[in-house]
Amino acid sequence: MKPYIQPFERELALRELAKFAGASPETVTRTGNDYYEVTCSVHESVLVDRLAYWEIVQGTAAMWTIQVRREATASVVRNGIRPADLLRVLPFRGESIPVPSRRSLRYGPHDIHDYRGKFFPQLVRALLNLSDLESEGTVLDPMCGSGTTLVEANLSGYAAIGVDLNPLSVVISRTKCALLRANPEGLVRQYEALRDALMDRPVLRIPLACSWLEKLTQQDQYYLARWFAPNILLELDRIATLIDQMEASPARDLCWVCLSDILRTVSWQETDDLRIRRKDMLETGTDVVATFLKQLGNSVRHVVAFLLEEGGVRAPRFKVIGGDAASVLDDAKVLFKRVDAVITSPPYATALPYIDTDRLSLSFLNLLPRNLHRKLEAGMIGNREVTRRQRDALWEEYLRSKSLLPPETVALIDRVAEAYGGNDAGFRRRNLPALLAKYFLDMRVILLKLSHVTRSEGHVFLVVGNNHTVAQGTRIEIGTATHLASIGEAMGLRLVELIPMDMLTPRDIFKRNAVRSESVVHFQARS
Repeated sequence: MKPYIQPFERELALRELAKFAGASPETVTRTGNDYYEVTCSVHESVLVDRLAYWEIVQGTAAMWTIQVRREATASVVRNGIRPADLLRVLPFRGESIPVPSRRSLRYGPHDIHDYRGKFFPQLVRALLNLSDLESEGTVLDPMCGSGTTLVEANLSGYAAIGVDLNPLSVVISRTKCALLRANPEGLVRQYEALRDALMDRPVLRIPLACSWLEKLTQQDQYYLARWFAPNILLELDRIATLIDQMEASPARDLCWVCLSDILRTVSWQETDDLRIRRKDMLETGTDVVATFLKQLGNSVRHVVAFLLEEGGVRAPRFKVIGGDAASVLDDAKVLFKRVDAVITSPPYATALPYIDTDRLSLSFLNLLPRNLHRKLEAGMIGNREVTRRQRDALWEEYLRSKSLLPPETVALIDRVAEAYGGNDAGFRRRNLPALLAKYFLDMRVILLKLSHVTRSEGHVFLVVGNNHTVAQGTRIEIGTATHLASIGEAMGLRLVELIPMDMLTPRDIFKRNAVRSESVVHFQARS
């Protein structure tokens, strides 16, 4: 077993091993490491291929697990090795593997693009292992975010379907899945061609027109001009124009995603602030091309190393759909068939301003016109940005629909409303009761849809964050997991268990806004 994993993960490790082996593992005492012994009903190669939280399987010979080998590819690229040189050193041969000594989350496609609230890939893999999936199974993530579930489902041999309302999430998820099918040599060639084109330019040459920016709406052009220095925008335009001229391929998609990933860094946006806030010092001297090529080179190295170690991924099909999950799941044509498992991490109630965080990418990449940002944000589950009129409308809807929610959820919302009903509460606190009501009513619809599209006895896993608020000196717990468990049962799902994840480090890159704890809510569809 990996020596650095948390108690929660150790429990999942034992469960996944018992699931495949068909028997409970027993501890074997060896100083300094965690060894377990099990009488196995499957070939040892199955354990090597599938286990998420184990390093070595000792059968007729000691073998590193595929998961460890995948994570080790990130160690190879940390010293800045040229992408072309990776073709010589991978796949790993013999026992010379740089085994990670700590948690590794950014390897292969999982390294691409910072994304708040990213899943742990190993957690998804372990939940897949516990899902009783057949070889032709289909996995759904109705709020797929950056695509971690979809990538892990494909790597485990399952078809994957993802849905997300955020256009940037759709692009990132599609790119990650498409890269599993990319040719590593071709990826290196296209990267080097773009790099050479960007570097082959006299220092003093200034472009006379912005070819890419001219494709955007006037409102988007004006908006971007408020957030980037003129010389920075010119360089970004040059990069975007060259990417746009590339042939359609996973390599081009990766270039777009990497360009998106640097936009906050080279803009006047305060990098670590969730709110729309300018930096105190407005920089103009950033080397945009160097910043982009560093980001792209790093991502190319991670992906190429991963693909070379895999030796060619024969991934099943995938589909990533942009739109509201509740509406999309009403359309039977979007599903390959009834899904066999659902693994998702829905947005947390009022936790993050998702669209505001991505607004520069949405505008610059021409994914969503600026005048539609607010409308899209308002439709997102977990949205925290509302006007007073919207808040009042949401509260009226709650009063009409509160009978649809479990009594304990109604009691929570009403208690928060009573605590924050006075004029002395700030606007975010006055908004909280209506936003909580919207969140739980929205999630009720999602859970109802999942109960319809999941096959009989299929597993549904939700990774959700719990939170709290303090009103008049009194702490009010917002136990999202327990409320969703009750709502899911009312929608026809059978609650299997709640698995607390309190010991895990928050997954959010914005630490100040990280939720206090997380849980896995485990359902099964009824037969």
